[in-house]
Amino acid sequence: MKYLYRIYQLLVVVPFLVLDTILLAMAVGIGTTIGNGHFWGYYPGHWWARAIVRVCLLPVTVEGREHLEKDQSYVFVANHQGAFDIFLIYGFLDRNFKWMMKHQLGKIPFLGYACRKSHQIFVDKRGPKKIKATIDAAREILKEKGMSVVVFPEGSRTFTGHMGEFRRGPFWLADELQLPVVPLTINGSFDIMPRTRDWHFANWHPLRLTIHQPIYPIGQGPENLQATLRQAYDSVMSALDKQYQGYVENPDQ
Repeated sequence: MKYLYRIYQLLVVVPFLVLDTILLAMAVGIGTTIGNGHFWGYYPGHWWARAIVRVCLLPVTVEGREHLEKDQSYVFVANHQGAFDIFLIYGFLDRNFKWMMKHQLGKIPFLGYACRKSHQIFVDKRGPKKIKATIDAAREILKEKGMSVVVFPEGSRTFTGHMGEFRRGPFWLADELQLPVVPLTINGSFDIMPRTRDWHFANWHPLRLTIHQPIYPIGQGPENLQATLRQAYDSVMSALDKQYQGYVENPDQ
């Protein structure tokens, strides 16, 4: 079955991925120019990601959508297992949001163009002015009713499937704007395509997204920030598959 799945990827998945990504860039480029930026900045990417997961024949389970309130803005924080994290969250979280992503991703052909046109938030740490511009962009997005952001607070994908440390950035943003933080646990993405096998064949494996209960502010300042960070980390860890439980240092952090 493994080799049949690889042949299927070569003949079906790869051509579909290329075509789907080109169509995504065109749809976002045209849509954000002539229409509602928030609609065209989210829904084409949502359909793009959902279609890719379906074409890859990967079963998806989502738990905890009942924890989210309509029109509430959230700061979503998720563990970063692998490349398929993007498809899982974009396709199946079912919330309008902007990504906070590494600025280097803006250089990817077609995809980078779509991200820039749809006003995704590029995290650029090359100096105080660029850091301030990143925070200001996120602040403006979160001031709009029902708009959220998704962040991978580890900063990079795991090498082992285990979680690294969470950085303070998204929790500082949530504290400043007094917004709830929603932890997300991703399972399966590391088993499909671990970081050490980028651009290799994907493995067939189910995906699971767990949406935890929102963590509302208990105040404002360092105490609230640290408490939210610890609770979010523990929540994400609690739903990880058993073999990936426990902290393992990520040398890329």
